[in-house]
Amino acid sequence: MKELINAFKKNKLALFSLLFILLIIAAAIFAPFIAPYNPDKINVNAILQPPSFSHWLGTDQLGRDVFSRLIYGSRISIEVGFIAVSISLFIGVIIGAFAGYYSGLIDSLLMRFVDIMLTFPSFFLILAISAILKPSIINIMIIIGLTSWMGVARIVRAEFIQNRQKDYVLAAKASGASDLYIIFSEILPNCIAPILVSATLGIAGAILIQASLAFLGIGIMPPTPSWGGMLSRGKTYIMIAWWLTLFPGIAILMTVLSFNLMGEAVRDALDPRINNSLK
Repeated sequence: MKELINAFKKNKLALFSLLFILLIIAAAIFAPFIAPYNPDKINVNAILQPPSFSHWLGTDQLGRDVFSRLIYGSRISIEVGFIAVSISLFIGVIIGAFAGYYSGLIDSLLMRFVDIMLTFPSFFLILAISAILKPSIINIMIIIGLTSWMGVARIVRAEFIQNRQKDYVLAAKASGASDLYIIFSEILPNCIAPILVSATLGIAGAILIQASLAFLGIGIMPPTPSWGGMLSRGKTYIMIAWWLTLFPGIAILMTVLSFNLMGEAVRDALDPRINNSLK
């Protein structure tokens, strides 16, 4: 924890990213209290108004306040990011842990399954499944989680292979501890650092995938506000209402970039190999 705090103190860009992410999370939680307008309320007298004191980021083609819709759209992005990554981590950690601990036939079978999953282009696989299933935020989170765990599995497997012959593991085996106890209580806690880094970067990827699906009209259906959907509908009016695409685009860019920068800072702080190379 001390190394993590020092890393953010030294890396001002990562600290700014962390503060921005906290701001987005706070906006998602307190959206009803922050948003000045109802995000779904249509106002025919305020159609395509540019940014002003009454509407900070302007209004859309139905007279809805863009700022309010951006705030409520952050809820979708944060939900998808965290829940999809949670599903991905759960699957990846389980498969990677068993493959790395047991090796042999179990390792071969599990990793061949990982290799098969990696042969499918992830985004096109997500598109295909999304087109088949009923459009909903829950389905999007599940689909992204089920198609993005392979990298986590490989990372966890590599960590287990490095740790399974260490003294503390051999001591636990000699004391009669079960394999499940050794996997989840002995080895896994020592693999938290790379898992945490993978989770942070995975959230950025999940948010970007969700925004891409919404841009293509898959998943989050109107009138529910989502950044990708706002970007998609705004492109029609880009020549006369630039704010409809600019502000959702900035929100996606800043959020994804902030998670990536924060993930890099966490990796630099928690990976001893990087720390040693910098000394």
